[in-house]
Amino acid sequence: MNTKLGFYGGVGSVTGANFKLDFEGSSLLVDCGLIQGSRFQEVENKEPFLYNPAKVDTLLVTHAHADHIGRIPKLVREGFQGTIYSTPPTRALAEVMLRDAYKVMLFEEERYGNERLYEEEDIAAALSLWKTAPYKEKISLPDDVTFTFSDAGHILGSAIVSIERRGKKIVFTGDIGNIPQPLLPPPDVPEDYDYMVMESVYGDRQHEEVETRTELLKGYIQKAISQHGTLIIPAFSLERTQGMLLEINNLVESGDIEPIPTFLDSPLAISVTGIYKNYVTYLKPEIQEQIKKGDYIFDFPKLSFTKSMSASKDIAREKGAKIIIAGSGMSHGGRIREHEKRYLEETNTILLLVGYQSVGSLGRKLNDGANKVRIDDTDVNVHAEIARIRGYSGHADRDQLLEFVQKGGDKAKKVFVTMGEEKSSLFLVQRLRDYLGVNAIAPSLGEEVELDF
Repeated sequence: MNTKLGFYGGVGSVTGANFKLDFEGSSLLVDCGLIQGSRFQEVENKEPFLYNPAKVDTLLVTHAHADHIGRIPKLVREGFQGTIYSTPPTRALAEVMLRDAYKVMLFEEERYGNERLYEEEDIAAALSLWKTAPYKEKISLPDDVTFTFSDAGHILGSAIVSIERRGKKIVFTGDIGNIPQPLLPPPDVPEDYDYMVMESVYGDRQHEEVETRTELLKGYIQKAISQHGTLIIPAFSLERTQGMLLEINNLVESGDIEPIPTFLDSPLAISVTGIYKNYVTYLKPEIQEQIKKGDYIFDFPKLSFTKSMSASKDIAREKGAKIIIAGSGMSHGGRIREHEKRYLEETNTILLLVGYQSVGSLGRKLNDGANKVRIDDTDVNVHAEIARIRGYSGHADRDQLLEFVQKGGDKAKKVFVTMGEEKSSLFLVQRLRDYLGVNAIAPSLGEEVELDF
């Protein structure tokens, strides 16, 4: 029996993941994410879905980043009444991420006139439809379909989805984790699949600083201390922030750096860090052992969690060297923008980028060397040092992606390369063809293909 696979997001760009499988009597989605760019919610998100949400039976969620979950309440608002599945940590994280996203949408509606995509009750309705499954548990769906989640090694609870039917398998990778991650084990590589839909964020690049990333971070902290300056780290509230806290904790605990006032200035990241406490078994074994020995990895001398806006403003009163970790990771919004307005004009400031910066974002402009940027309604001259550590990426790089396919793709009929900028996807397609002899293609938005599945 033929099955139709539709690509309704996450092609030609990194964000907006949204894929659909249609069987004879049922259909399912994998992910339903926001399209992101210079603002948190781009106008494209308001467009109707390219299918009828009311006719979708199941939604499988790979992980809790906005570009994979951000349009789920909109999907529900427009008629979806099926079942949503994810791992337990993903559901816990999605609840706080979606509620925070709603606040950002309210802000953008007021400031830019961007009409919000959904209401709070749509979030509640989505959560009421949500069930969880741990890694490796097989769940049955209509039309002889089963699925399992396995560890993607990308963020807490992130999953690779393997869907099986009548002896055949299609794999949706979600986002594949970089190796090694500070907190997480490496991805479980799926095997014996017929089709794969895979990410390609770094499909044309390698992470050159994985082995030296901790030393580089230590160097920037020591530099901030020596010049009595401010080290600003725009960090995604989910995973990157927790990885940074672990690294600084270990540097302080080992005596490699002296304790320095460090501010986690993100209510969302503070909430997410709390969720990590409840899912320690999803962390890699050596981190679990570190915690068992009494080292609470997200707490060290001179670390402060600044929940309130008044506490955030008080950070400026701290004289001398300090570290500020705040969201958002691409400087789309959030408290990081206030710190950038305050400190980017100072020569003893270091802005340290530790994650992917999408095209059009403020983070990308700073990464590309802009001498002046506009932040909200303020023109800011950039005199700070703009630094980058590439090794902290949460995504597998070019060679890791190739190895991921090489290890498990012996019988693959076709690999669909998605979730990357066009040049990254096309580069990876060519590599898969040339190096592995894989029938790889980069689909276009709205494309539908027939599978022997």
